[in-house]
Amino acid sequence: MNPNPHAPVGAGGRCGVAVGIESISHLMARASRANAALVRGDIDGYVDLMSHAPDYTLMSPFGGTPTRGFVLSSEHKAALAGFFRFGTFEEEVVATYESSTLIVLVTIERVRAEVGGLQKQDWALRVTQVFRLDGAEWRFVHRHADPLANGVGLPQAAALARGA
Repeated sequence: MNPNPHAPVGAGGRCGVAVGIESISHLMARASRANAALVRGDIDGYVDLMSHAPDYTLMSPFGGTPTRGFVLSSEHKAALAGFFRFGTFEEEVVATYESSTLIVLVTIERVRAEVGGLQKQDWALRVTQVFRLDGAEWRFVHRHADPLANGVGLPQAAALARGA
């Protein structure tokens, strides 16, 4: 893993060094383009850029039970396309970690989009994405996102923890 998790890509450790067939900087750029496509509602563009492993897990920013697998059915893709619309995407890299078979990207995603039928608004998410080298391909194995990028106070955090 990168010995300096707070260093920018290419600074120290193995960041920016080619691992397998794709460097961490190329994987980060591909993931960013995929997420930008997703928030625009371009699900085919997202799927073309992001290869999900069969054991992919998602911890959605809305909480609840993590989901397993990524469904590529036309129904699921249509639902995603209707959920995210007209979005713009920016990303702040907080840290990157890599080994010969895993890459972890820790970011703040800043999105302006229509989400779930709500009017267009700003969304800031703290996100962790994990990729695993399967053969010669980096596959997306885990995403965890939460809407706490702007922070909350102890009472609100306690209420969320209680399920209130």
